[in-house]
Amino acid sequence: MNLPPWVQRIGASTDVALALGVGLLIIVLVVPLPVVLLDMGLALSVTLSVLVLMTALFLQRPLDFTSFPTILLLTTLLRLALNVATTRTILTHGHEGEGAAGHVVSAFGGFLMGGDVLVGMIVFAILLVVNFMVVTKGSGRIAEVAARFSLDAMPGKQMAIDADLSAGIIDEKVAKQRRADLEAESGFYGAMDGAAKFVRGDAIAGLIITFINLLGGIAIGVGRHGLPFGDAITSFSALTVGDGLVSQIPALLTSVAAGIVVTKGNTEGTADKALVAQLGLSKPLWIVSGAAVMMGFLPGMPLIPFALLGAGLGAAAWNGKKAEASGATAEGTAAAATVQAEAPISETLKIDMLRIELGYGLLSLAAGEGPRLTEQIRNLRKTVAQEMGFVLPSVRLQDNLHLPPDHYVIRVKEIEAGRGQLRLPLHLAIDPSGNRPDMPGEPCEEPTFGLPALWIEEHQREEALARGCTVVDGTGVLATHLTELVRDHMPELLSHAECQKLLDDLPQEHAKLLADLIPAQITTGGVQRVLATLLAERVSIRDLPTILEGIQEGLAGGVRGMAGLVGVVRTRLARQISDAARGPHGYVPLISLSAEWEQAFAEALIGPGEERQLAMAPSRLQEFMIRVRDSFDRAVAQGETPVLVCSPGVRAHVRAIVERFRPATAVLSQTEIHPRARIRTVGAV
Repeated sequence: MNLPPWVQRIGASTDVALALGVGLLIIVLVVPLPVVLLDMGLALSVTLSVLVLMTALFLQRPLDFTSFPTILLLTTLLRLALNVATTRTILTHGHEGEGAAGHVVSAFGGFLMGGDVLVGMIVFAILLVVNFMVVTKGSGRIAEVAARFSLDAMPGKQMAIDADLSAGIIDEKVAKQRRADLEAESGFYGAMDGAAKFVRGDAIAGLIITFINLLGGIAIGVGRHGLPFGDAITSFSALTVGDGLVSQIPALLTSVAAGIVVTKGNTEGTADKALVAQLGLSKPLWIVSGAAVMMGFLPGMPLIPFALLGAGLGAAAWNGKKAEASGATAEGTAAAATVQAEAPISETLKIDMLRIELGYGLLSLAAGEGPRLTEQIRNLRKTVAQEMGFVLPSVRLQDNLHLPPDHYVIRVKEIEAGRGQLRLPLHLAIDPSGNRPDMPGEPCEEPTFGLPALWIEEHQREEALARGCTVVDGTGVLATHLTELVRDHMPELLSHAECQKLLDDLPQEHAKLLADLIPAQITTGGVQRVLATLLAERVSIRDLPTILEGIQEGLAGGVRGMAGLVGVVRTRLARQISDAARGPHGYVPLISLSAEWEQAFAEALIGPGEERQLAMAPSRLQEFMIRVRDSFDRAVAQGETPVLVCSPGVRAHVRAIVERFRPATAVLSQTEIHPRARIRTVGAV
């Protein structure tokens, strides 16, 4: 809540004042106060209670008054300190007359008692019962229930925030603010539940102090000061009732304020607007108006008060009917405009780029029990943006009651791309050697790569790690599967709109390059095709300026075919591609394509220029695939992860064949190996 500047200036220097004020309240409990200071303190107590009540009435929402529990504690401490001070004054100077405890106590006692001690005692008892049994008890119960419900609803609300964040509906800043509001709401209602006990205890303490003042004052007046018994009762009862009233009235106002705050709930706006909006409906007012007039005509009932009330309620009902009619007209106009603006068919045609459907047994992954799936998705989006250069579309989480409870389905553009089974809360153990771990567990296949694996209990985790196995929890298994599917389908996920966003987000220093290139030399769709082709071979497009420079270079050199443009761009990205292919030993392991196969592919190309197609006999293709598989299997057995290198003219066609049986294998041309890259030939085809 934004505070006025003058409040901010005062607040900057009140920390010491608050500490001194609390210290003074403690001192008042043990040090006698002069009558002047006592009157000032009682006046402050009444004024503060009115201020708290008015603040509660004009609140927009309960969380705007988060300091209320602290204020309840401080005002209760103030009243108790003043009670102790007035008790001390009454017992020591009560025999001197009704003004012995100050003018405030005397005025409250004289005005409300009307000169009758019994009437004053009855009024005080009624106020005490109203405060203790009705207002305080009710508001305390509401605060207790609100605190319990707020705590129970927190996981669901946190899940909703995480789902909105992972879906891209809100950003990290808004999600952080919502989490802070959620924590503040839970803490506020919990604090209000405890603060209600302060008010309840204050009422009990006021009752006890009143009896002490009355009985102790009479005993001291009669036994020590020699007052007649009747005079002692009159003097000390007036002071005692005045003291009780001057403490109970502020306590009642504060209790009412607490009740207004906790009963406000989720109602937006101030209390007056909420009451008028909800009680000011025309039909109830008409009925109540007629009932009031009818009650005025009952035998013995005064007609004038009921007639005035009926007339007033009738006028309010008439005004409310006109307001409702105008509101209904405006609402109807807005609804008609909404109906006209709606496009149900277009809404139905919208598809989710990425969606994870969960069986009901896996909903805990999104609900925050254990590692959160939404956190994994957010990390995946960040990783893909850093590694591959474009922001992944939002991932929608959805339950699917048609799935078995422990199954999930990952869809790309509404089409199933993969599915798997998770045995929560078990962990998946995978042996890097490719064999199923030799230990007790539930045999299965790892859903991402189809490797033999084992579902094990939590207590077996350490044993599996000691055997050299990789142990992953259910959330990690699903996140890994999603990551691989995203990498496989990145060209589909890079839509025209996403490509345009990438171009729009280019730094200002590249604006001239973009203006010269698009649309004079190539369209945005052409750039999208180049980027999608790079992503299909898992080449990062993060260095977008270099890619655009490569496209411009190719077009300036007369290259018009997409394969030729991609080849020029890949040459410009040689350092990046070589670095990505570098193995753990610091060099790029190569498997070269022999001259025999180079010639075979060159001779199998038919067609003019950039439109050449591969027309190789199926038997030769089968022989080529067998030789490639054998060469790579030998290299992998030696601990290498090699790339296949061939000439630029046949690279695209060789890649088209290799990706059918080894989609993760990189196929590079000689021009894509950076001159300064360390290389090592580990085989040949």
